[in-house]
Amino acid sequence: MNIKHIIVALMLTVVAVSCQFSDFEDNYRDPSRISESSIEKQFTGFIIANRNYVLPSYDNYFINLRITLNRFTHSIGWVNGENQYVPGSAAINNRWNNYYQFLAQYRELEKIYAGLTPQQQTDYRLFMITAATYLYDHTQKIVDLHGDIPWSKAGMLSTNGGNFGISYPEYDTAESIYTKMLDDLAGFADELRTLTINPGIKVGFDNQDLINRGDIDQWLRYINSLRIRMLTTVSGTTAFGARANTEIAAILANPGNYPIVSSNAHNINFRIHTLGTLIGATSFQSGLEDWNGNVAGKFLVDHMVENGDPRLTYLFEPGLEAEEGEFITMDPLENQNFQTILVATGTLAIYNRSTTSRNQFFPGVLINSAQVHLMLAEHFAKQNQNAQAKQHYETAIKESIGYYQNLRALSNNAISPAPAAITPAHIDAYLAAPAVSWETASTTADRIRLIARQRWLHFNVIQPNENWTDFRRQNVLGLPFWEDPFNPQRFPPNRWIYPDSEQTFNPDNYARVQPTDNLTTRIFWHVN
Repeated sequence: MNIKHIIVALMLTVVAVSCQFSDFEDNYRDPSRISESSIEKQFTGFIIANRNYVLPSYDNYFINLRITLNRFTHSIGWVNGENQYVPGSAAINNRWNNYYQFLAQYRELEKIYAGLTPQQQTDYRLFMITAATYLYDHTQKIVDLHGDIPWSKAGMLSTNGGNFGISYPEYDTAESIYTKMLDDLAGFADELRTLTINPGIKVGFDNQDLINRGDIDQWLRYINSLRIRMLTTVSGTTAFGARANTEIAAILANPGNYPIVSSNAHNINFRIHTLGTLIGATSFQSGLEDWNGNVAGKFLVDHMVENGDPRLTYLFEPGLEAEEGEFITMDPLENQNFQTILVATGTLAIYNRSTTSRNQFFPGVLINSAQVHLMLAEHFAKQNQNAQAKQHYETAIKESIGYYQNLRALSNNAISPAPAAITPAHIDAYLAAPAVSWETASTTADRIRLIARQRWLHFNVIQPNENWTDFRRQNVLGLPFWEDPFNPQRFPPNRWIYPDSEQTFNPDNYARVQPTDNLTTRIFWHVN
C-alpha cells in the first residue's frame, strides 16, 4: 500500500460528534502525537475516519457506486457505454485510500493501548473489543471487493517508529483474514458478555461511541450478527462450510448468550443526530441524484409493481414528468441512443427522494433485521428445514417493509409523493404473490432464489457492498446485462483490481498478487 497515504492518515485530525468540524480541529489532537492522546478520543477518531463510506456521501455514491456496484447489481438504470464494466481509478483509489487511513487510525489506537499499564488495559478492553468489531465490519467489505489485501502488517508506520523499510506490508490472503476475524468475533461474543466494566470508563465510552451510544447489548447483537454475515458469505466454500453451519446453529441455539439483530428496534446504524456535524447536509442528494444516478433499476421496479410490493412507493417515485402513479423503467439492453432520449424525458422512475437522497437524517446502515433474517432463511433452506426457513423469509419481508417505513419517518423532506398506506392485508397479499410466495418454491434451488431476490430488493442502493457480494456469491437471479463490444471486459467484473499505487509504492509485495490482479479472478467465496 502507499506509505504516503499512511502518513496522511496519521495526520488526520480526530473529531467528535457533538461539534462542528472547525471545533474538532481546535479540541482534538493530531493522532500521531501520542503524548497528547487518549483511548477515548482515538476511538472516536477511528470511527469518524471512514464516515464517508458509512453515512451516505457524495464521494461514495457519485464517484464510487454510481458507476460500479449500483450498476453491477442492476440497482439503477443507466445509459450503456463502452468500458462501463471497468471500475474507474478514482473509485478504486478513493475507497482503498480511505480504508487504509481508517486502518491507520486503528493501529494508532492499538499503539496507545499497548502503552497502558496492565490494569488500564483491563479497564479499556471495552474500547478495543468494539473498535475491532467495527474494523472487521469494514474490512470484510474491502476483502469482498479485492480479495487478498495488505492487512495484518498494514498501517504500522507509526508503530514502527517511522521506519519505512519495515513498513511496506505484505498481502494477507482473503481466507486468512476471514479466519482471523471469525475467530476474534467468536471470542468477543463471550468476552464482552462477561466483561466487568469500570463505571468511570463506561461514562467515557458512552460519550465517545458514535455507533451504539454505549449500549453493550447492541454491541453484542452487532458482533453476533456480523459473525452470521461473514459465515453466510463463506458458507458455500469447502474450507468454511462446516464451520458456518456449526457456528450459526450455536448462535441461534443460545439467544440469551448470543443475541442478534432480530427486529428493527435493534438495527445497527450510524445515526445522524445533528445536521451538518458529520457530513454535508446535501451530500447524499448530490451523490445519488447527480447525472441521473437515481434512475431506478428496471428489474427492481418491475418486480415490485407486478407483485404489489408494499415498499414500492417508499423506495421509488414516478419520474418528474411521468403521470401520477406511473412507474416507467428503461430496458438495460435497449439501443443507447434510445436510452439517452428516454432519460432526458424525465419520465423514468427514480429512487424516492424524501425517503433516500433528500432525507438528511438518513443513517449509515451497518446491519439490520431484514438482512439477518434473510441470512437465517438461507441457512435453514440449505439444511432443508423449510418451516424455519419460511418463518425467517416472511419475517424478513415484514421487517424490510417496516424498515423502509421507518426511514421515511426519519425524513425532514416532503418533496416526493406521500407513500401509500400499508395494511396487514396488503402484506399478506404480497406474501401470497406467485413470484414471492414460499409455497411456490418446490426445490432448494427455488427457495434460495426467492431469498436471494428478496435480499436484492431489500439492499438495492442502500447496502451496495452487501448487495454485490451476494449477487456474485449466489449468482441465481439471472438478470441480463448489455454486452460491451468495445472492451475485453464485456460483462460486470468479479472483483476490483488494486490501485496503481500498489505497483509504485509496494512493488515487492504486489508482485506476489500481480498474476491474479485482474477483473476476472473470483474471490474465494465466489463458487457459483
